Amino acid sequence: MLAKIQSGAVVGLSTVGITVEVDIASQGLPNFTIVGLPDKAVEESKERVRAAIKNSGAEFPAKRITVNLAPADLPKAGPLYDLPIALGILIASEQFTPEKDHALYLGELSLDGGVKHTNGVLPLTLFAKEQKIKSVFVPSVDAREAAVIPGISVYPVHSLISLFHHMNGLEEIIPMPHISFDEIDVSEHFEFDMSDIQGQEQGKRVLEIAAAGGHNLFMKGPPGAGKTLLARTLPSILPVLTEQEALEVTQIYSVTGNLPPGESIIKHRPFRSPHHTTSRIGLIGGSTHPMPGEISLAHRGVLFLDEFPEFPRHVLEALRQPIEDGIVTISRASGSVTYPSKFMLVGAANPCPCGNYGSPVKRCTCLPGVVSRYRKRISGPLLDRIDLHVHIPAVQPEKLTMKTQKGESSEIVRERVQRARNIQIKRFKPFSIPSNGEMSNKMVKELLPLSDETMKFLRQAMSQFSLSARGYYRVLKVSRTIADLAGDTDITIPHIAEALQYRPSEEYD
Repeated sequence: MLAKIQSGAVVGLSTVGITVEVDIASQGLPNFTIVGLPDKAVEESKERVRAAIKNSGAEFPAKRITVNLAPADLPKAGPLYDLPIALGILIASEQFTPEKDHALYLGELSLDGGVKHTNGVLPLTLFAKEQKIKSVFVPSVDAREAAVIPGISVYPVHSLISLFHHMNGLEEIIPMPHISFDEIDVSEHFEFDMSDIQGQEQGKRVLEIAAAGGHNLFMKGPPGAGKTLLARTLPSILPVLTEQEALEVTQIYSVTGNLPPGESIIKHRPFRSPHHTTSRIGLIGGSTHPMPGEISLAHRGVLFLDEFPEFPRHVLEALRQPIEDGIVTISRASGSVTYPSKFMLVGAANPCPCGNYGSPVKRCTCLPGVVSRYRKRISGPLLDRIDLHVHIPAVQPEKLTMKTQKGESSEIVRERVQRARNIQIKRFKPFSIPSNGEMSNKMVKELLPLSDETMKFLRQAMSQFSLSARGYYRVLKVSRTIADLAGDTDITIPHIAEALQYRPSEEYD
């Protein structure tokens, strides 16, 4: 008898329907074969399925079993086909009759018949909804992840025997109730708070602007000035993810296996901080079977690169296109996959290898050629793609030792940031972007009109600072964010003047 079970595969972040066809021949020697370009994990499912069926109390047919994963020309990877293969064998051996409703099945089996965590549940559930499939059967530990998608019945499967009883009408599996996005708790304890930072008022100000507008930020200054502390405080003032953004982030983390078991959806912006020894593939993504890199894991969040010049130059140069386009395309002989990469880049660097260049207190021990080579590790075009540049000076001893009242807490700053971001979401609703940092040049021209006086001031600044075309548009985007934080409708000269303070200095040009 022939049985057909519907499942799916994740290619990049796209999903493809997979039909698991199981045929049990009435003639021939006992054999178990899987065809359809299976990888090693799929091949090994033969032993997992055999043991799971036997240990669940069902009968494993001693006949010639052929499993075809169609379409046959698409490589199949991962253990998510265990459950549909086992179900197909039970149906083909006439141990029960399948339900009439069209459903999608996925899950890894343990040897005792339990159904274990599987990557990619959220994108596959979205695929099922797009294909108008009414029901999905997923591992119980992943049911909350699938239940955030409305309009589809999510059945949490604890074990193969529970699914067997459900199909035979002995014990029904109760569908998981839909989990609304607004019901999910967003409370989170942050390790660092803005009120704990002594001094560095300009650093905190530029951090607030970056968070409000989704702008890239580059901090430079001597060791111990607080660059890393400022960067690690940034998550405490970031606005919460919108529902669409949360789905995008959760899909990436679901596919890569970084979504904590039992978690339904990610509502906080990710913060990724790879070490400077990270390879190009680790940062951008790739490998034989392409997987997202750090820039995609930081999608809609922050990518913090501490010791910025210590990263190999060819690794940093690979960031230029993703920063500009918001996506990264990885091409291999077998095909291409595209991952989203709309992240805030935050870099931190010392002025020289010893860190004391320009210090009025400590003497720099670096030779001039060493300092020049150190700075040239970061190219001008990459720096030009960063909206905000700020110097973080060493904190004065009196500011560290004197008893002063704490500054604003992250909660107060986050409220201002959220108000500014809400203004931007409303402004860009027809364009489907959430922040000023993602505006195209065409949108800047259409949405950011300037008065004659302000335009005259900006022309003078362009001439004095030798701004490139890219630099011109980035000044306008930052100016708009500063105006949003102030609650102003129009961009004025003070907004432009403050934005010009954050253009790159000659030190790293």
